[in-house]
Amino acid sequence: NMSLREDKHWSYGARSFAYDARGQRPFLASAPVQTDKTAEAIAEIRREFAELVGKRPATPEEVAMVKRTNTLSLPGQWETGGAVLGSVSQIVQFGLPDDYWNNYAATIRGVTPEQVNKAAQDHLRPEDLVMVVVGDRLRPRDGWPAGAGQDDRQHALVDACRMGQLPGAWPHAALVSQ
Repeated sequence: NMSLREDKHWSYGARSFAYDARGQRPFLASAPVQTDKTAEAIAEIRREFAELVGKRPATPEEVAMVKRTNTLSLPGQWETGGAVLGSVSQIVQFGLPDDYWNNYAATIRGVTPEQVNKAAQDHLRPEDLVMVVVGDRLRPRDGWPAGAGQDDRQHALVDACRMGQLPGAWPHAALVSQ
């Protein structure tokens, strides 16, 4: 988010998240970007992921910022009955302890940069990223990798991911939309 939004001004915001799931969990990154900066944004996302598991792991400041965001936003998470029901459903669905949410903030505050970087090393595979680009297909694609933007290839790629025919790729998918 800092790079695409704050440094380059190509996006109103980028985010990444892992879906709640049992077993293998899809990890997605999403960034609505300017159409004319799509190729550059894809390259930047790939670079960020490669550096996270390589020469520039998460810093203590970055980890602290995420921890603050994930804990200070908790009170607003349960503003509706549906939201409370969703949190209770997670406890049941994933077999979490009844006091899971009572301990959540303390658990998050206890996460160290070393743990974050080890998790990145153990689970992120930047070389396996699958990019799904949503946007105006009639716009020029200067700077895109060979084959990018071909409708049949994109549809085949998305269908293969959906059907589990790309082993290891789907949990490391990145979505860039414009």
